[in-house]
Formats: sequence, structure tokens, C-alpha cells
Amino acid sequence: MSITLEQRKQIDDIIQLNSYSDYRWIDAKRIIVSQWVRMKCKFGCSEYGRGGACPPNTASVAECERFFREYTNAVILHFEGKMDKPEDRHAWSAKINAKLVKLERAVFLAGFERTFLLFMDSCCFCKACTGNRETCEQPRMARPAPEAMAVDVYSTVRQFGFDINVRGNVDQKMDRYAFLMVH
Repeated sequence: MSITLEQRKQIDDIIQLNSYSDYRWIDAKRIIVSQWVRMKCKFGCSEYGRGGACPPNTASVAECERFFREYTNAVILHFEGKMDKPEDRHAWSAKINAKLVKLERAVFLAGFERTFLLFMDSCCFCKACTGNRETCEQPRMARPAPEAMAVDVYSTVRQFGFDINVRGNVDQKMDRYAFLMVH
């Protein structure tokens, strides 16, 4: 079931009230889920197996694909960042992700009970993640990043006109994307 224009306006108002302006509505069916993304998590990401909202603590790629097919609408939110030091990324991400949880809650409380948020980066709330959903210290806050749900962020956001490139150096601008799933 697709949301109405009136409902979209209601959510736009909530998004803008929460100080977000760089976002786009998309057809959720156009989110690209790919096995290669999971392989990059498993063989290339230092957070694999250490984060409670990262693989292998997330659904299989096939289950992720089914999850996205349950939605008709999504909002991609764009964030730009530039860090002086690589270790600054987690503090920057945690601050944004905390605000995103509040956005998700506001949309949920507006009557959109299936609203679900995918962070713009890994969870990063706890200094020492237990790496296990059952022992997570922030279970109400923790959400997976799109990549943890096997989303090919590069291909997905490019088809909607967003800029994204592989960074060669830490001091280059980052383009990060969160996904607010709405039904």
C-alpha cells in the first residue's frame, strides 16, 4: 500500500522539522540488494562480527531482499562529512544516528507503524559493542546500516541523482546515506 500525498506531506513536515533538507523520496522497490555487499562486509570491514547491528547479526541477503519488498516508499537522507582523523568518524556518525532515531520515532508516532530506519553508518553508540543483539546495551537505539542489510548504496543512490564516490584518502569528503523505510 502506497502512502497518499497528504501522508507524504505529513512526513515531509516531520523530516524538515527535524532539520533535514537533503533528502529524496524513492520507490522502495528500486533499492538494490546485492550479495557482493555482504561479501565486502564479511571480507573487508573491521566491524564484521563485532557490531550488534552488523553481519552476521543481521538477516541473510535473501531475507534482506524480502524485507525491502514489503515497503512501497522510502526516503534517502544525504549527509556530507569530512574528518581530520579517521577516528573522528564514529563520533560524527553516532551524533547523526541519534538524531535519526528521533526522526524514526516521530514518523512512527505520526501513525506510520512500519517505519524503519537504516543508519548512515554503523551503529557506534557504545564504546565497546558486545557484538551480540541479545546483550546490546542500546537495543532501542541500535539499527543496521544499509550495507549491513546488503544494500548496494552506490548503485541505489546514483539512480536517484545523489553523488557518491570511493574515497582514496581520509581527508576527502564523505557522502553517507540513511534510509527511512515507510509503508
